[in-house]
Amino acid sequence: MEEAEVATTVMKAYASHGCTEESYRLFFGIPSMDIMCWTGIITTLADQDPEEALRLFQQLYIHFQPDSFTYSAALKACTTIANIGHAQAVHAQVIKAGLDYNVALNNALIHTYARGGNINFAKHAFSLMQTRDTISYNSMIKAYALHGQGAEALSLFEQMVGNGIRPDEITFVGLLSACSHAGMVNEGCCVFEVMVKTYNISRQLNHYACMVDILGRAGLVREAVTLIEEMPFKADSVIWSSLLGACRVHRDAQIGESVAKKLIELKPQSSMGYVLMCNIYAEGGSWSESASLRKKMSFVGVKKEIGVSWIDVGHRVHWFTSGDTGHPQWEGIRVELERVVARIKEAGYLPNTSVVLYEEGEEHKEERVLRHSEKLAMAFGLMFTREGVELRIMKNLRICVDCHNAFKVASGCFGREMVVRDANRFHHFKDGFCSCRDYW
Repeated sequence: MEEAEVATTVMKAYASHGCTEESYRLFFGIPSMDIMCWTGIITTLADQDPEEALRLFQQLYIHFQPDSFTYSAALKACTTIANIGHAQAVHAQVIKAGLDYNVALNNALIHTYARGGNINFAKHAFSLMQTRDTISYNSMIKAYALHGQGAEALSLFEQMVGNGIRPDEITFVGLLSACSHAGMVNEGCCVFEVMVKTYNISRQLNHYACMVDILGRAGLVREAVTLIEEMPFKADSVIWSSLLGACRVHRDAQIGESVAKKLIELKPQSSMGYVLMCNIYAEGGSWSESASLRKKMSFVGVKKEIGVSWIDVGHRVHWFTSGDTGHPQWEGIRVELERVVARIKEAGYLPNTSVVLYEEGEEHKEERVLRHSEKLAMAFGLMFTREGVELRIMKNLRICVDCHNAFKVASGCFGREMVVRDANRFHHFKDGFCSCRDYW
């Protein structure tokens, strides 16, 4: 038993330092693996290799009956994969094991369904709970925030308080995030006030970050700067990147330049500050400034993060990078993408090449935007799923305005609901519209 416990601890230590392969080898070298070991390796792989984590979870049944911790680890793996069916399968096993009363597991289910793109399943899991704690309400409020349903988040907060559940600082992060994604500026300002005056909860840096995001997204960039100057904390990279993103959306190059400098000072090896400022320059037609900043990136050895999108089709996750031609079925994907683009152009889609950072011919710019990773994933999904089946695509970066427009038009042309989770939130495209109402 002691040997297994030590091995599990070491596995987690390896994982925390990104040494997944070492964790895996250690796991298979344990002579007498117990449920703790299995749970440890599943937890270790949940983020790095979720498909393998779920495969091991199924193998576990040959040897042991999973406990609540094992199910939680499996749900964590499901959160990363874009197929909600995996979460439903684990949920069914939780019920069969008689653990559906477990509050912590139900909280994990809410989070998993929400992160998997199905807010209705998350709401259903929440509604079935016989006992709810603060984490339950926080999980559901964050779910609403993630899907841009600000009014529902505020309504649930009222229900939470009415049921005698005291909110905590995480509750208000969720509420402020919900207000930000829904463009509810006045409501966000009210939440920011009552957390202190009514609930005596001290504002932390993440609350200020949310408030800066609320103001910035609404175009109140100078008000956001004032808030940063007045807050009792030193602004971190999250706050500066949020403000810089607002400067890009609202084309405020003057404030953007000073914010980019602060962000680069804080995270000199991160591409975020450079890329956002390059976007501001490029979209404003300041090509020489954009080129100069890209040269500086190259000189200091900073590389732009590559856009990656993935989609689960046929119980297998397929990954795409922007401009990718390496998929085994690339030729078919290329043909399908051309068909999709021709169809949505007929329906009024015009490629928005302002998102391209390079000064080059319009034809080359258009080719770049048409091969963004989420468009490749969409083409692949349309090829290999039946008509009417919803597409769920995950992306590591924020969706660009061109892809956002393309998905809106495509959802109407092909009669498909298309769900895209980007770095900030979920977008539900249906009948030519997006749930974010073009506010993201």
